[in-house]
Amino acid sequence: MHHLKVENIYRILKDSDLQVEHNFQLDVNPGFLKGKGEMLLNEVFSGLGGNGNVPLLEKLRFDFKINRHVFLYDDEVHFNRYRLATLKTSMYEVFSFPWAEAYLRLCRTYEKECLKTGLQERVWNGPPIAGKLFGKSEPPGDLSANGSSGWKLNAYNDTQYDLVSRLHGYKLIRIPLYENLMIGGSLKKIDDLLLHPKEENQQGILNWFSRKLV
Repeated sequence: MHHLKVENIYRILKDSDLQVEHNFQLDVNPGFLKGKGEMLLNEVFSGLGGNGNVPLLEKLRFDFKINRHVFLYDDEVHFNRYRLATLKTSMYEVFSFPWAEAYLRLCRTYEKECLKTGLQERVWNGPPIAGKLFGKSEPPGDLSANGSSGWKLNAYNDTQYDLVSRLHGYKLIRIPLYENLMIGGSLKKIDDLLLHPKEENQQGILNWFSRKLV
């Protein structure tokens, strides 16, 4: 479903005047994180209960790039207590992100929705490296004790995207599925609009997206 919604955004954007690059990949330069960057990531990693050396992604994959803006569309599994913990670290005091305050609120509000979609083994336990870094998960849905190693890895990787994209000179815009926009005189959730985008709503979606570039 995530792929479908991103594709629907792209179909709207490609017919506009925006110079949009779909599925943009950024090769990570580890040298950009030396010193302060490493300290900020280590704080996040340790706060999530990580063990061993702090891991670093080699590539970042974004849904879109427009000039020096990169975009990610975040679904339900990005909003939970672990992501909330990362957003409270000093990294988000050192760097300003226009969506950070909203994400704090969304993480507090929508963890139940994350539980509905994030109990699959591939999400709850994550790939094998999640268990190595964050320990074995509790049974699916049990957020006591060690909770979910897969969710922790996801939260840590989200923070990597936030920091690394900034250090490489990009402005990251995160789009939560819960975001509302005014179309036709009423508020509509972007996630609902993108499932089956109607032609009469496409200009409104384009205008909403374009405002994020300001």
